[in-house]
Amino acid sequence: MSLTAAMFSGVSGLAAQSTAMATISDNISNTNTIGYKGTNAIFSTLVTESATDTTYSAGGVLVHPRAQIDQQGLITASDSTTHMAIAGDGFFVVSTTADPTSSGGNYVYTRAGTFEPDATGLLRNAQGYYLQGWEIDPDGNIPANQSDLAALSPVNITGLTGNAEATSTINLKANLSSDQTTYGAGYVAGDMTNGTVDPHFVRSFQVYDSMGSAHSITFNFLRTGSGGTPNEWTVEITSDIDGDGNEDMLSSDIVAFNSDGSLDAGSTTLSNTVTIPWTAALGIDTPQAITLNFGTDGQSDGFTQFASNSELVSSEVNGALFGAFNSVFIDEEGTVIAKFDNGTSKEIYKIPVATFANPNGLTNRDGNAYDETPESGTFTLREATLGGAGKIISSATEASTVDIAEEFTRMIITQRSYSAAGKIITTADEMLEELIRLKR
Repeated sequence: MSLTAAMFSGVSGLAAQSTAMATISDNISNTNTIGYKGTNAIFSTLVTESATDTTYSAGGVLVHPRAQIDQQGLITASDSTTHMAIAGDGFFVVSTTADPTSSGGNYVYTRAGTFEPDATGLLRNAQGYYLQGWEIDPDGNIPANQSDLAALSPVNITGLTGNAEATSTINLKANLSSDQTTYGAGYVAGDMTNGTVDPHFVRSFQVYDSMGSAHSITFNFLRTGSGGTPNEWTVEITSDIDGDGNEDMLSSDIVAFNSDGSLDAGSTTLSNTVTIPWTAALGIDTPQAITLNFGTDGQSDGFTQFASNSELVSSEVNGALFGAFNSVFIDEEGTVIAKFDNGTSKEIYKIPVATFANPNGLTNRDGNAYDETPESGTFTLREATLGGAGKIISSATEASTVDIAEEFTRMIITQRSYSAAGKIITTADEMLEELIRLKR
């Protein structure tokens, strides 16, 4: 009967508007929840039978709550360097336990990036989930099988005792004066090292061994060219290789120049590699090879010989003393970089971004997290900024997508619709009552 169907239609309206009010209440409650995605109530008609030109049977309404998970929230700054937000598609991979592969925890996905280290140094967000990442090996590589969740490990930013960087490169630019008088007597290799001859130009640099200890390496220059080869300089490289305080000669070679003052690499015997054979007295068994860059053949980009004073134009020596762990930095590609107080840094983790074909098909979990479903499709782990994955913004969080003004407007409409659905029931009831009175 149409009146009975109308009453049931009103009941379905009450139920639908109640569900809509529930979504609005959740949205308003989570206005300040980091990474929260608002939920909308989508209504659709319910038809019980086809209408004709002369009859109509009420069906009612169904409601479908839909979380707008693919919406981007506002990125806001944070004081914590380990807080993160994703600008674009994707989710952080987190777990309910520190090591779900052995402790039976679950992997879930979230945009709530309020990660901070716990007592053991593991990064956890405010909901208690552990951030997962690819550990970077000593060669700077991440695991080859990036689609395997088991290749992930909890991100730990403490426990690094320190870092030392051995010197591997020395870049030099220097001018050796063409006005310098040529050394007249016969020169024997080692004369500058043992003090027999005073060099025309000397410069020392600090280098670091693999244990982070500092040592001095000295370049001694003497213009020894004569006759037809006045543009040759002998360079002796010395260092204290046994720690006794005395300089030991590492090499004695020739640096030659063209008539225009540029480097003549063809006549230069100085090697592009300086090897320091540290002795056992220093506790280092492996010789240290240092790449020496001093210019290009025929160019004036390194050693030169011009008519001005001999001088060091510039120098660049890498390496650093031992340094203790200081802080971390996370770049937009998700690389977690540990910084040390000696100025060096080390890449320790890379944070993956999980993407889904249909993120709105994910199912909600506690703690503002999501889990995959057949509707969402299977996750794909990507490096941030690659393959459609968003970039990671450090020292920032993603705000809730809820608009208070919009939610209050929906609340008013929902309240009115609920009242109207109730009025359908009372009106249909009065009509039925009138129908019953016809019998009397």
